[in-house]
Order: sequence, then C-alpha cells, then structure tokens
Amino acid sequence: MLAQRTTLALALALLLAGAVQAQDDNPEPAGFTALFNGKNLEGWKGGLTVDPAKITPEQQRAWDADVPNHWRVDHGEIVNDGKDPFLATAKDYGDFEMWVDWKLSPKGDSGIYVRGCPQVQLWDPQNKAAYKNGADKGSGALWNNEGDGKFPPLVADKPTGEWNRMYIRMVGPYVKVTLNDKLTVDNKILENYYDRSRPVPPRGAIHLQSHGSETRFRNLYVREIPAEEADKLLSEIRGGEEGFEGAFNGKDFSGWIGATDDHEIEGGAIRVKPDRGGNLLTEREYGNFIARLEFKLPPGGNNGLAIRSPGPEANAAYEGIELQVLDDRDEKYADLHDYQVHGSLYGVMPAHRGYLRPLDQWNYEEVVVDGDHVEVHLNGFKILDANLADVRDKPADGEKHPGLTRTTGHFGFCGHHDPVEFRNIRIKPLD
Repeated sequence: MLAQRTTLALALALLLAGAVQAQDDNPEPAGFTALFNGKNLEGWKGGLTVDPAKITPEQQRAWDADVPNHWRVDHGEIVNDGKDPFLATAKDYGDFEMWVDWKLSPKGDSGIYVRGCPQVQLWDPQNKAAYKNGADKGSGALWNNEGDGKFPPLVADKPTGEWNRMYIRMVGPYVKVTLNDKLTVDNKILENYYDRSRPVPPRGAIHLQSHGSETRFRNLYVREIPAEEADKLLSEIRGGEEGFEGAFNGKDFSGWIGATDDHEIEGGAIRVKPDRGGNLLTEREYGNFIARLEFKLPPGGNNGLAIRSPGPEANAAYEGIELQVLDDRDEKYADLHDYQVHGSLYGVMPAHRGYLRPLDQWNYEEVVVDGDHVEVHLNGFKILDANLADVRDKPADGEKHPGLTRTTGHFGFCGHHDPVEFRNIRIKPLD
C-alpha cells in the first residue's frame, strides 16, 4: 500500500513538473509562427530608433554587422548585453498579434518596438533612479505616447529576475497589451514618435530593445491578422455596429438613385461598369452621420465618396463634398496634387498618404461627418481630420466650393469610369 502511494505521489509530482515546464516553455499557439528558432538569430537583423523610412543601406549594414557583438543565444533564450543595436525582425508586419517572454536584470530598461516604432515599455519598477520617468508605474504601456496610453493602469510586472509573459496585438494604429494576464493597454493609438502629425506606418519590423543591462527574451510567436478579421476588430474598437443601418442590400439598387445603369452588382458588391460613370447616391439624405464601407481598387482606379450632395446631376466635388477614392500609388499619378490623394477632401484639404492595402485586398473605411467636422479613417488610420469652417475660404486648389456650406444631402459614389467596387455599406445617422 505504501509502495502504491509512493508511486502515485511520484507520478503526480512528475505530472505537475511537466505542466510547469510546459507553461515555462509556452509551446507555439495554434495559428502562430515562431519568430525565434531557439538556436540562432536567423530571421533577425539590427535596428535602432530611426524612422524606418529614413534608414539607409549603410546604416543597416553597420547594425547587422554589430549584432553578434551584443546579442547571443543561450539555452533557447535571446540575450542582449545592454548595448546597441537592437534586434529587429527581417520581415515587416502590418496587423498582428504576438507573444513574448522577457526577463530583466536589476535596473533593466527595454522595450518592444512595433512596426519599427517605440514602444511597449519594459523596465524595472523597483529602479528608483527611473521613477522620474515613470518606472514605478510598471511595464507594458506605450511610454513614448504624449497622450493616452503612456502608463499602465496597474503594475503587472513580476519581481525583477523572473520571467514575464506579454501579449501584444496591433490593428491599424490600435495597440492592446496584456502583461502576466493583466490588461495594461486597452486598444490605445500608438503615436508616431517620428512624426506625430501623421499615423504610425502601416507595416514595419518588430524590435527587441535593450539598454543598460542584460535582457533576455524567449517564446516569441506572431500571427498576422487577415484583413477581414482586422476590419471586424476595428469596428469593435470604434464602438461596434449599434445604430448602423445597411444602405445596400447586396442584390439590387433599392434605395439608390442616379447612375444605376452605369453600375452593376457582382458578388454582393457595387461596381462601376467599365468606361461608364456618374453619381450613384442614396435616396435618403443625411446631415450628420458615420458611414462604414469596404472598397477595392483596380490599378490606377479613381472614384469618390459623395457627401451632402444635392443630387445625381451635381458635381459632388464642388456642389457637395467629395472624399477622394483613388489608387494614388499608380505611376500615372506621379504629378498628383496632395489634395487629390486618397481620402482627401477633394480640392480642399489633403489626407495622409500611404495607408491603402494592396490592390488585391478590400480596404475598410470609416467616414465621420458631424457639423463642420469631417474625418476619414482608412484601415483604422485617421488620414483626414478636417474642420470645414477652417477651409471654406482657403481651399487648397483655390477654387470655390459652395458645397462646404451644405448641412445635408445624399451619400454615394462618384463614378469616374473605373471598375471600383464597394460593399458592406452601412450608415449611422447622428442627427
């Protein structure tokens, strides 16, 4: 009997030991890919706090050559000696989620750069010398933000010298972080450290930062979030779908007026017929509203969103408001005015450029029209933030735009003879 109890106790101890080991090892989650092979630094390169758009080949080669001097692999762990350069993924990521375990030495200071931008902060909460910078508030927040999200709501760190487990998700500019299963960032916008006047880049490398003391990383896994899933997350982050009404039934042009003969419906999407055009507008008029929709561009495709348009025969760009829909990457638009790029308040105010998805993907756009305030969010990034009162008398093209004074009108599409497609169109009136 005693022998049986001893055997049972030993088996239980081994089982528990195995569970602890499995937890420490954090096996690759389903759908994720390992960023670190546990053996060497294959798939990584050097990096530093430099705007990714301004990194020169010479800089990159110098960082890459210096990596072996300060980074090594030790029993399945990535180890840095506390000196530059950083370690960056050779691959760029857009929308993604990741897991990473990290361990700091006393007075440690580190971070995870996402899309090459600083940073999800990691540091020693007991380092009194860094209290002036907020170290006592704990790790896991967006320390380089000047506004919301700079510090976590609680200290979630384990004692220095122990392993911490962190989850990071980035969709558009929105970052969510949990540290040791505690929420430290709840879908806050990561500010663009390199140019706070524009959103963070749509893609970039993931960096492991370390300076001042030894830092260790292990169990790094990443999953790229596909566009359809990202769109649903963006909808949830920006308030959900409550109050939105479907403006298009996916089958016919019920509720629409104007150039219905110049458009066709295929696979639940509205598409401009080749070499045809004209305004396709909602029968209903809107004053203040939020519109959400998806669009797909052919190469060089051109269209526009008509806002507060007086009717199908009107020129929405002047008699109403037109928000540009354009593949502004095409070489035929090399001499484009900035007030003509995608998302711009056409002829009046330019949008931030560079946030369209590849041509074979659907883009997700949200437009907010509230009094004189007009916003355009493309794939989660706010690319236009306009106050009509500020631009009525000084449009970028110098032309008169009487439509800027309108307070209500039709919503729809300005067909410009290219087979641009639209789907999942819904509108939330704010009146």
